Amino acid sequence: MSAVQPIEWKDGVLRLLDQRLLPTREEWIECRDAAQTAAAITDMVVRGAPAIGVTAGFGMALSARIHAAGGGTGADLARRMEADRAVIRQARPTAVNLAWAVDRLAARLESLAGMSAEAAAAAIEAEAAAMFEEDVAANRALGAAGAEVVPDGARILTHCNAGALATAGYGTALGVVRAAAEAGKKVAVIADETRPFLQGARLTAWELQRDGIPVTLIADVAAASLLRAGDVDLVVVGADRIAANGDVANKVGTYPVAVLAREHGVPFYVAAPTSTVDLELPDGAAIPIEERGAEEVLTCFGTPIAPEGISVRNPAFDVTPHELVAGIATEEGLCRPPYSESLRAAVGRAKEKRGG
Repeated sequence: MSAVQPIEWKDGVLRLLDQRLLPTREEWIECRDAAQTAAAITDMVVRGAPAIGVTAGFGMALSARIHAAGGGTGADLARRMEADRAVIRQARPTAVNLAWAVDRLAARLESLAGMSAEAAAAAIEAEAAAMFEEDVAANRALGAAGAEVVPDGARILTHCNAGALATAGYGTALGVVRAAAEAGKKVAVIADETRPFLQGARLTAWELQRDGIPVTLIADVAAASLLRAGDVDLVVVGADRIAANGDVANKVGTYPVAVLAREHGVPFYVAAPTSTVDLELPDGAAIPIEERGAEEVLTCFGTPIAPEGISVRNPAFDVTPHELVAGIATEEGLCRPPYSESLRAAVGRAKEKRGG
């Protein structure tokens, strides 16, 4: 299910489906170097933590291809790539998958120090391609794990877009929805519009409509009333970073949904690959929260909607405390409290399967 694949790599060119233009236009942009890749991440041509990580990996592969032309060894290549590595790593601060991908490829490059630069660049490209395939496999696995808690006939509330568009394919939160549908369960999704970038309205609704999964779009402020009325059976969202204790950073507006779900006795689940888990951060207080430009709040598709000169705060993410999370679906199974133990075990198993 879902033919949406927002990232393509072919013959040394990275192609990205421009998600800023959906659902009215489907256009692709091409990235041919690290700077273009970083700009695509920053400008939200591509978004969603897993997709950002995969894109960053291909950005490193582009850098390696370009700098391998200088000859020398893998160690020489690594030195020439340092500036590109920094540019990509700093493109967006909250999604840990970005740093995870860049650092994984940097470690791989370090292990290739004695190779020729050309051979090392080829190995980096192969590693980036492997990360793409791993992400799709992880999404399918975590989708199956999460689908186990989805009852037949479930009405699932979600926030932002954690579907195929936010990953290399299939999706995290929407991966759970797709896996439940593929298992024969009748499910329907209630999608928050997700101001100010409208990922729910533009992207989640578009994906699910393409797949023939029933979806109802609501204004963010309507979620509370639907939860109170008993119109929601469970909440499933994605994540951009998960701290060691299970605190979850996701698109701003997720935290109030979690609070409301707890108030009305509705289970709140998170779906994310283990690459989104940051065991170096003890809790959510240490997660960096990106502040984006005021124009996203002041305008809607270029049309001003607020008084000129008004001050704006535009945090892109918020943090949901682990106490509000019923479970976290990963490719290594459904993690339950205490998350400090279950997440560490899941990350350990995933590392073992990748060979450390």
